[in-house]
Amino acid sequence: MTRLRSLLVCVLLCSLSACNLDPHAIDHVPEAAPIRNHQVLINNIGWHTGFVIEAERLNTALPFLTDRFTPSTLYYELGWGDKGFYQSHEITTELTLRAMLWSSGSVVHVVAVPESPYQYFSNNQLVAVPLSESEFNDLIRFIASSFARDANGRPIRLQSGLYGDSQFYAGNGSYSLVNTCNKWTARGLKSAGLDISTPFKLTAGSIMDYLQSQAPQETVK
Repeated sequence: MTRLRSLLVCVLLCSLSACNLDPHAIDHVPEAAPIRNHQVLINNIGWHTGFVIEAERLNTALPFLTDRFTPSTLYYELGWGDKGFYQSHEITTELTLRAMLWSSGSVVHVVAVPESPYQYFSNNQLVAVPLSESEFNDLIRFIASSFARDANGRPIRLQSGLYGDSQFYAGNGSYSLVNTCNKWTARGLKSAGLDISTPFKLTAGSIMDYLQSQAPQETVK
């Protein structure tokens, strides 16, 4: 019983400490009559969600991507997660517990998508989210704030990514039970002006359920 109480206290303290961790959602200023002529995709791989964004727009906001990826890149998929768990090719119980309770930091995973995302991620669930120029720009600001920087303001490149032409970068914030990759996605959506409550958006299912309750949208499974 004593050990159980100690574990619960540890989880509670970890949860409380995670409440104010970076990256924070951007305070988006609502528009009176937004014209939503941009689109981003939310990619659901089963346990994890991320954003798929046109490379042309993201290269302008994050020019360091052009130093790493080829001009033929049409889209980028971006996700955020625990430094140890996300970069590992073998998932263990120890890695999982460390990610939830004693994270050593976070990473941003960037994947170059050279074709239609619907073809590249044909086995995944994709949901299209329409955004105005202002909403889109605030989402990009949130994503940019998710990259950690060195003393010269440059992003910190780590190891190669998990699939395709991909790369890990050091991230801001720490992963925990209440600061998951899916909560990062929720904060991105909130930054883009969506009326999403982020505290309990901890799973991929909670993100996709929210998006499927919104309209207009396009869902592909």
